Amino acid sequence: MSIKQQLENDVKEAMRAKDELRKRTLRSALASIRLAEVEKGSELDDSGVMAVLQKEIKARHETIADAERARRAEMVAEAQAEIGVLESYLPKPFSPEELEALARQAIQQVGATSPKEMGQVMKVLMPQLQGRATGNEANQVVRRLLGA
Repeated sequence: MSIKQQLENDVKEAMRAKDELRKRTLRSALASIRLAEVEKGSELDDSGVMAVLQKEIKARHETIADAERARRAEMVAEAQAEIGVLESYLPKPFSPEELEALARQAIQQVGATSPKEMGQVMKVLMPQLQGRATGNEANQVVRRLLGA
């Protein structure tokens, strides 16, 4: 079953269970997925759906930052709960050691020796991440390994 189908089924379950937070969060995510599909002109695969979910999580993190500045504790708690719901649909993130091992493999594969070759390393590394690490996290590890 695809992630999108799982989301659709879970919305129905949340409606039956009268779980408003879960229902609202999943409906919002599905709306974003449908919008991305319309923009793309075709249905998203699981990696595309994961990218949309990560965008949704990032938006919630920004909401938390804004709510903290405004001293709105209830908004912070709600956004954190929504993040928890969305993260349950993503694969387990890489540990720092796993990410570093993947980065070392990519560096070795490309034969990179300096920070100037970072783009080539990232081109090899990014498809391997598949929602389990952000590009920013990978960038930091590669930059550190190449001595930038």
